[in-house]
Amino acid sequence: MKKILVWFLLPAMVLCFGSCARKSQEMIQVNLRGNVFGTYYSILYFAPGGTNYQEQIDSIFAAFNNSLSFYDPNSLISKINNNQVDTVDALFARVYNRSVEIYQSTGGAFDPTVSPLVNAWGFGFSDPKIMTDQVIDSLIGLVGLSRTRLHDGRIIKDDPRIQFDFNAIAKGYAADVIARWFESIGIYSYLVEIGGDLMVGDAKPDGTKWRVALEHPAEHYDDPQKWFVFVELENQAITTSGTYRRYFERDGMRFSHTIDPVTGRPVTHNLLSVSVIAADAITADAYATAFMVMGFEKSKAFLENRQDMQAFFVASTGPETYVTFATPGLQTHRRNDLTPLTDSIP
Repeated sequence: MKKILVWFLLPAMVLCFGSCARKSQEMIQVNLRGNVFGTYYSILYFAPGGTNYQEQIDSIFAAFNNSLSFYDPNSLISKINNNQVDTVDALFARVYNRSVEIYQSTGGAFDPTVSPLVNAWGFGFSDPKIMTDQVIDSLIGLVGLSRTRLHDGRIIKDDPRIQFDFNAIAKGYAADVIARWFESIGIYSYLVEIGGDLMVGDAKPDGTKWRVALEHPAEHYDDPQKWFVFVELENQAITTSGTYRRYFERDGMRFSHTIDPVTGRPVTHNLLSVSVIAADAITADAYATAFMVMGFEKSKAFLENRQDMQAFFVASTGPETYVTFATPGLQTHRRNDLTPLTDSIP
């Protein structure tokens, strides 16, 4: 749980398959890597002459930290959480308004006010409590995005103890902002990844789409990453959320870091991971979290009425067995070839 965004060791990996290292006469590949928001970032783009835009990217990251860092006591979100101020900036307003839309569409499965429960279960910045029914009931009273409003640029909270944590949406939005900035200066072939949230632009100069690998479910949190399928993307975003990298065990039971805002407890369904593909990373980021709360069946039914997203699910069928399901509009490929993956959940 780090500076801004608490995020899992996400299983999305970029695959270049040899073509990423090529240069054309005009467009030169540039790679920027580093740490931000308590995680890593990797940015790849093709620019005339290979101009390095590290300074400009750093300024965007700094703006996000100043606005949305849950762990910086001087950030805007910390001051709002502590009731020191109530006036928001453009970054806060954007993630708040989008959060409200997704909160409503998912019946509260996505809720950026769930942090009191996340912390109490030991997945925040404090040691876990002994979670009795009484403790859970008392904390649920502090959760609920519907108990807040944004009016005339000011946040209103029905209970001053309500706190915001945009961990599950702001990282994706940061990828979108960087992508839009690239396009504003005429760079259209790019890949922006922040802790596993990816936004890609036009195909690479050689005409190939961006290939993104999805991780094979791990048995233990520290198992090395292995990927087994990939997708090809252009002008799309992808985010993967899963339960198998962050959990704790007590009395022989494994407790997921994904907390249901309605029940106040870790989810217990068999969904191991979901990868969401959307037009922007703010959408993919938030819905990946929401679907991990909702579980496979509810998420699948939800997506039947949505044409703006695709998803790839991995669900457990036993201690070391699993099945997969891809929504009809998504084509996935097996590792090492271009054969579509056909194994699926009935």
